[in-house]
Amino acid sequence: MGKSPPPFKATTADPHAVLTGFAGLSAKLDYLSASDVEQVRQAYRFADEAHLGQLRGSGAPYITHPIAVAAQCADWKLDAPALMAALLHDAMEDCGVTKVELIERFGSPVAELVDGLTKLDKLSFTTREENQAESFRKMLLAMARDVRVILIKLADRTHNMRTMGDMPRAKWGRIAQETLDIYSPIAHRLGLNEIYRELQELSFRYLLPWRHAVLSKAVAKARSRRRDLLQKVQREVEATFAAHGMLVRISGREKALYSIYRKMSSKHLSFAQVTDVYGFRVLVPEVTDCYTAMGLLHQLYKPVPGKFKDHIAIAKINGYQSLHTTLVGPAGINVEFQMRTESMHLVAESGVAAHWLYKVNKPQDSAQERLGAQWLQSLLDIQDETRDATEFWEHVKVDLFPDAVYVFTPKSQIMAMPRGATVVDFAYAIHSNVGDRTMAARINNEQVPLRTELKNGDVVEVITAPTSTPNPAWLSFVRTGRARSKIRHHLKTMQLTESADLGSKLLSQALRAEGIESVPEGDAFKSLWDKVLRFTGSKNRKELLTDIGLGKRIANIVAKRMVNLLADAGHKPDALLLTRERFASDNAHGMGTLALDGSENASVKYALCCRPIPGDNIVGYLGRGEGLAVHAADCPVAKKLQHKDGERFMGVEWSDEIVRPFEADLALTVIDGRGVMAKVASVLAAAEADIVHIEMGEANSHDAKDMHFVIAVRDRAHLDSILTKLQRSAVVMHAKRSKKTV
Repeated sequence: MGKSPPPFKATTADPHAVLTGFAGLSAKLDYLSASDVEQVRQAYRFADEAHLGQLRGSGAPYITHPIAVAAQCADWKLDAPALMAALLHDAMEDCGVTKVELIERFGSPVAELVDGLTKLDKLSFTTREENQAESFRKMLLAMARDVRVILIKLADRTHNMRTMGDMPRAKWGRIAQETLDIYSPIAHRLGLNEIYRELQELSFRYLLPWRHAVLSKAVAKARSRRRDLLQKVQREVEATFAAHGMLVRISGREKALYSIYRKMSSKHLSFAQVTDVYGFRVLVPEVTDCYTAMGLLHQLYKPVPGKFKDHIAIAKINGYQSLHTTLVGPAGINVEFQMRTESMHLVAESGVAAHWLYKVNKPQDSAQERLGAQWLQSLLDIQDETRDATEFWEHVKVDLFPDAVYVFTPKSQIMAMPRGATVVDFAYAIHSNVGDRTMAARINNEQVPLRTELKNGDVVEVITAPTSTPNPAWLSFVRTGRARSKIRHHLKTMQLTESADLGSKLLSQALRAEGIESVPEGDAFKSLWDKVLRFTGSKNRKELLTDIGLGKRIANIVAKRMVNLLADAGHKPDALLLTRERFASDNAHGMGTLALDGSENASVKYALCCRPIPGDNIVGYLGRGEGLAVHAADCPVAKKLQHKDGERFMGVEWSDEIVRPFEADLALTVIDGRGVMAKVASVLAAAEADIVHIEMGEANSHDAKDMHFVIAVRDRAHLDSILTKLQRSAVVMHAKRSKKTV
C-alpha cells in the first residue's frame, strides 16, 4: 500500500478568512456612498443574527464565510445590492429566511440575487448526466440574466476552496473535481484570471496532493537556484527602461503549479524541460509603450523564434489583452515577458468584474460593459431554441473551453472563433439570418466548401441566397454551440411546418374518402374542432395536423371521428363523392392517394433501403413520429412492415411534374486496370448523371472488380438509359440497379 498523502491545513494566505466583524469589511467599502454602506451594514446585522450559533468546520463563527465572500466582491467593486446578497446568500438555505422577508427588508433586487444563489447552492453536479446538464443549464441562465449571481457564486466557491482543509477529507475529491470542471472554466471564460488560477491551484492541491507537494518542492528548488539570475535580469531590464526614460512597473511572475503539471502531462515533459516557469510582467502607461518596451527588450536579449504573441491587436475571447514574448536571458534560460497597460492588467485579472471597477475609476468609460456580454447573451439565445438540458450543455461546453483562431470579415473586422470552427460557424457568429441563408463562401478570395475549418488570419466572405436554408449535414461539422442550436431550431421549425401541411393534405384526403368534400372551417365548426381536439388530446389544430403529418395519429381515424360528429350535427356525407372516391382509389384503407414531386423536404423521407425513383411503383408508410416514408412497392423492408403494421400504409403516387433528381444505387463489375474509374465516371457524366457516392469493392478475380455507385437520376427511363450506356462501355462487364437492405 502507498503512503497517505501529506497532511496540510487551510491556507493562511487568505486575508478574508480572518474577517470576523463588519469593521474589516467596511475598510474595503470606500468606493460606496454612505447610504450604500449603511444598507450593507444592515444586511450584515441581519445575516449575523440569522447565523447566530452556527459554526464553520474550523470552529469559527459561520458569519466569517459570508463576510469573506462579500470582501471578495468588494475587491471587485461590486455594487451594494451584490454585497448585501453576498452577506445573505446562505440565509434562505440554512436559516429558514423566506424570499418575502428579504423583499420586505432589503428590496426585490437583493432578494432576487439571493434567490438565484440559493437555487445554485441546491445544484448537484455529481448525479446522472441529464440531471447534471439541467443543473448546469440553471446556473448558466441565472448567470446570463444577472452576471452578479455567478460572481458572488465564484467568490463563495473560492472561499470554500481556501478553507477546504477544515472539511472532511472524503469531500475533497468531489468538490475539487467539480471546481476544476465547472467553476474554473466559467471564471476563465469571463476573464476572471486571478480567480481562475487560484481555483485551479486549490483544486490541484486537494485532488492530487502528492503530485502538488512534489511539484511545489521542485519549483521552490528551481526558484532558489535561479534567484540570482532572475534578479540580474530584473536589474538589467530596469536599467534599460530607465536609460530610455520610460515609466514602467516590473513584477516577477511564476507559472502556476497546475499549469506546469498540465503542460508536463499533455506534452510528456519532465520538470526540467518546462522552460517558461518564471517570467516578468511590465506595466506601462499607454498602448504604444507596450510595443516600445518590447522593442527595447528585443535589443537587450534575443527573442525565441515563434514565441511572440500580440493579444493587444487581437484580444482573446474573454477580453484579455497583452504582448507576450520569450527571450533568452543570462546563462541561456528562457524568460517570458508580458507587456500591458494598467487598464489591460485590470481586465486581465478581473475580467467581467472589471465593468464595476471601471465604473468606480472611470465613470465615463463604458467599453467594459460589453466584456463577456456577447457570450452571456448567446446563452439566452441558445436557451430560447433548446429546451432539452443535455442538448443545451452540449452546445455550451464547446464555448467554455475556447482555443481561439482569429479571422477577418471582408471589411477587416476581427472575429474570434473557437479552434476548429468552420465557415458555417462564422456565418452564424455574424447573424443567424446570415447563417440560415448561407449558400457558399470564399476564404482569401478562393471558393471553399462550407465545412472548411478557419485558420488564423483568414479573410472570410459568406455568400447568401434568399432561397437557401440550413442543411442537416451542417450539424456534422459545425463547432460552436450557437451555430448548432440555430441549425437544429430551424430544422425543427421547418419539419413541424411541413408536417402540418402534410397532415392537412392527409386529413383532407381521408375526409373525401368518407364523403366529406373538405376540412370543416369557420366559426360554425368551432365546437366540432373542440370535440375533435379533446378526442385526440391535442392542444390546438396545428398540433393535431402536425401529429398526423408525423404519423403520430392516423388521418382516417380522425376523419371517421369528424364524420360522426358532423352527422350528429346534421351534416351527412355526400353519397356520390363517397362512391366515387372508394371506387376510384385502390387504397384499401380509404386514406386517398398523395402525389409526390420531390419538394416535400423534411415531412417525407425516401427510404434508403430501396431508393425509389419516379417511375417505380411506390407505397407510403406513416412511421410513428417519423413522418411519411416512401418505399418501392417490391421493397422487402416495406413488405415486412405491411405484414406487421398494415394500417399505417397509405397510397402514394408520383406527380406528373418532378422538381428534383433522385438517388439510385448501381452495382458494377468492371475490368480491373489503370484509369477504369475515370472511364466509368466519363460515361456517367455523358449520360447526365451526377455521382453522389463511390464505393470500391475487393477484386473478385484477377481481372475484375466490383464497384458501387450512388447516382442522381431524373426517373426510371433516365436510369435505364444510363445502364444501357454503361453496358456498352469496354471496361464494364456488368451493370445493374441494386436495392440493398439497410
